[in-house]
Amino acid sequence: MTTDLRRATAFVCYQIAVLIGIVALPFALLTRQFGLTLPIGRVIDTAAQTYEQTTDQDE
Repeated sequence: MTTDLRRATAFVCYQIAVLIGIVALPFALLTRQFGLTLPIGRVIDTAAQTYEQTTDQDE
């Protein structure tokens, strides 16, 4: 039961990270012109790894 809750929470966090990345895309493109980068890709990668770890624990 707690594993299912943990997996669902990780999945929701991953989806929220993807949504934030999509919404922040125009801002990220604008800041890139000034030589700045946003760490959205790292956030999404970390959330994806966390979700994959929770799904691997069930097997």
